[in-house]
Amino acid sequence: MDYPRTLRELRAARYQTLSVKDELRLNLIRKLRTGEKLFPGIVGYQDTVIPQLINAILSRHNVILLGLRGQAKSRIIRLFTDLLDERIPIIAGSEVNDDPLRPISAYGRQMLEQNGELTPVEWIGRDARFVEKLATPDVTVADIIGDVDPIKAAKGGHLLSDELTIHYGLLPRANRGIFAINELPDLAGKIQVALFNIMQEGDVQIKGYPVRLPLDVMLMFSANPEDYTARGKIITPLKDRIGTEIMTHYPKELPSAIEITRQEAWTDRFDNREQLLVPEFIREVVEQIAFEARDDNHVDKHSGVSQRMPITVMESVVSNAERRALLTSDEFVVPRISDIYAAIPSMTGKMELEYEGEQLGANRIARDLIKRAAGEIFEGYFVGIDFSRTVQWFDEGNKLLLADTAAAEECINLIEAVPELLETAMIPFDFRRSDTARLVSACELVLEGLYAENKISRNEEGGYAAVTKAKKDRRGMIYDDLTETGKYS
Repeated sequence: MDYPRTLRELRAARYQTLSVKDELRLNLIRKLRTGEKLFPGIVGYQDTVIPQLINAILSRHNVILLGLRGQAKSRIIRLFTDLLDERIPIIAGSEVNDDPLRPISAYGRQMLEQNGELTPVEWIGRDARFVEKLATPDVTVADIIGDVDPIKAAKGGHLLSDELTIHYGLLPRANRGIFAINELPDLAGKIQVALFNIMQEGDVQIKGYPVRLPLDVMLMFSANPEDYTARGKIITPLKDRIGTEIMTHYPKELPSAIEITRQEAWTDRFDNREQLLVPEFIREVVEQIAFEARDDNHVDKHSGVSQRMPITVMESVVSNAERRALLTSDEFVVPRISDIYAAIPSMTGKMELEYEGEQLGANRIARDLIKRAAGEIFEGYFVGIDFSRTVQWFDEGNKLLLADTAAAEECINLIEAVPELLETAMIPFDFRRSDTARLVSACELVLEGLYAENKISRNEEGGYAAVTKAKKDRRGMIYDDLTETGKYS
């Protein structure tokens, strides 16, 4: 497509300028009418956050997203660019995206005076109209608004008070676009005042010189609710200027969480995609760990448990299964419960613990979360199924060790010695006897479920044995178990 290249051509094309908020609104209306998907890749917000975002855009509001870490706040903000026009015209060389029909900077006005209808026009895309800044205490007014540039003054022969000597900050450079600030409470109060002033009045002082910049900007902010008191706060006039405050949240249902992890985790790493077989119950256990962690009294609720945790755990689970397949020459990469235990290093760094949790240790907390998560998923698949003969076999003093580096065939030979374990583990799943690797994974789920119900015990190396009678009445906790020492109960 040939775009107008001068102001004259732009006028001849009958181009009409829209404010950025009107532009977002009209493009949103078009997408809603055509049924086009909004905010692609955002899962679990269809009935909560996304309707509120739509209302905010239709209302032409500035928006702040409040939520704990790992709730896709930054991703949502960046997806707002999809609602911008593909391209818009600016005066060529303008640092603040001057509208050729209504320039706001001294440079833009000067170009019009010098060139008139022949003023050169450039077209910029969506990405060039999005400016993002992470708020930190060291951010200055110069960073956000601008500062006097002595070099510009010297080269152009201007006085320092001349507007042409300004080096514009991030906000003016976002003119006719979207300006986003992440972690807004971390921004110093005086910077928030400057931000509010230019939003409300359209003017600002740079080095003591008043400058009027009637900016056309859609403002997006993100913040963690705890930051209001922990590290700073949003000043009242600025908060009052933000039209819509939207609370984000973690996935409320397991299927939504699984979909997010399936979308985000790096598991598509094999030349043959059919080489990786992740049983659905493994995905469910990984997600249930995060759900358990968010409800655990030993994990800091104010900090939250990021959705990044199940994503990185799934990546580590697949990696451990991949390592086993490389060592044993197994044809397929099939994750097991033991691989989830091997992924504990991907969990511990993503949980902020309360005092009691710190005393117990992150590793022990993680092991308990896996145990409880596996127990929940086990109940869903095997409710009402009797494992008495399997438990009795362990009670007779037998032990079973399924190392995470053992080949599937080796494991299945060991499992066949346990009465009814293999046959019963196949009941909920459409596995054939030849599906050796997946059968081993299903059997590990059963063993972990029995361990969660304190019917058998488990040691750190993946060994299962009988549990003492005293512990059979305590379900779901391992804080007083001997799993940390690797000894059997």
